[in-house]
Amino acid sequence: MDAIGVLAWLSVVVTILSKSHADRNVYPSAGVLFVHVLEREYFKGEFPPYPKPGDSSNDPITFNTNLMGYPDRPGWLRYIQRTLHSDGVLYGSPTAEHVGKLTVIEITAYNRRTFETARHNLVINIISTEDFPLPYQAEFFIKNMNVEEMLASEVLGDFLGAVKNVWQPERLNAINITSALDRGGRVPLPINDLKEGVYVKVGADVPFSSCLREVETPQNQLRCSQEMEPVISCDKKFRAQFNIDWCKISLVEVTKASRGERLGERPAPGPGVLPDIGEYQPPSEELQSRDYFSDFVITLAVPSAIALVLFIILGYAMCCRREGVEKRNMQTPDIQLVHHSSIQKSTKELRSMSKNREISWPLSTLPVFHPVSGEVVPPLHPESYETTSMPLMQTQTNLQNQMQIPRQQPAGDNYCMSTFRRLEVNGIPEERKVAEALNL
Repeated sequence: MDAIGVLAWLSVVVTILSKSHADRNVYPSAGVLFVHVLEREYFKGEFPPYPKPGDSSNDPITFNTNLMGYPDRPGWLRYIQRTLHSDGVLYGSPTAEHVGKLTVIEITAYNRRTFETARHNLVINIISTEDFPLPYQAEFFIKNMNVEEMLASEVLGDFLGAVKNVWQPERLNAINITSALDRGGRVPLPINDLKEGVYVKVGADVPFSSCLREVETPQNQLRCSQEMEPVISCDKKFRAQFNIDWCKISLVEVTKASRGERLGERPAPGPGVLPDIGEYQPPSEELQSRDYFSDFVITLAVPSAIALVLFIILGYAMCCRREGVEKRNMQTPDIQLVHHSSIQKSTKELRSMSKNREISWPLSTLPVFHPVSGEVVPPLHPESYETTSMPLMQTQTNLQNQMQIPRQQPAGDNYCMSTFRRLEVNGIPEERKVAEALNL
């Protein structure tokens, strides 16, 4: 690191925990960046040896920090630890309101392999500075850095050295460092070694240089509105290590009035006594009667009257406006009424005829006459026979309904066969000779 970077870093307070068990006292300045590194190597000696084999030097260790007696840290103090095998960092920028207040931070280290813990206290004594805050402040957005990388003393010293070469101030301090994620930025994709970005605010005692003012020119403002890189003459002094987004640079000049407010020079409060407006008159204990008739009319009577009117209109439309059968017939032509009447009469006649139809009984249920003797043969099925499963049409090819009777002829003659089939005409059974073979 060059001499300029070393001089610039002298204003940044960096403390490392000592290996003693006593509380560690640090003295940061108001308005100046405070950085405190929690080294894993120091806390490893606090944990007892692990009985099982393993590399104790690579144990995963995490830290928990909080204000003594409270679950979280002060609002100005932040903490970050990227991985289980990296050091933790406390950083922030105290303000004038915290000057003279004793701040005790409890630091608890957890060994994630042995589940052992170690606890130490960090006592922060904030002191004031003569020229706080510095009148000219500039905030840079560095795209190729993460916050824990920027908090390293070497990196931050190099950045302050580059700013001092461009600005040429007598006093230059790092005021604050903020991750882009804390400003609403998005987590970068894990490709091409992308970084989340970091905002670095610095202060100086001299006005801004012409190089820093170049970003305010109309040409560069137009390029920024079109999402193009502005043309900055001093960008090459940062480009080797820091990729600065010049469109997001912020130049602020702190006035004397605002400086006085920040230092605590506020107007004196009033005496806190209310003006004299007479004696207090409490409300009367007697409650006045209230008439609820108007509320009843508005709540019940008006909706009921509207519902009644609607009911009357609906009843008149449904009951009093009906045409009726006589009016309909008067408006219907006579020929259409005659046609309609004839259709109705024919329909009634067909229905009455269908009721008087006689259904013929199946052949198996009628008496059978013997073809030779003429005697009545009882039906095949008795009257008690279940006819629900009987087919509607009976075949005449079974032996019971068709018989062949040989007839004896004189000697030397052939026989003739007569076939009789039982038929039914108009629902009346009848025996008829169907065919007769003569071979006399």
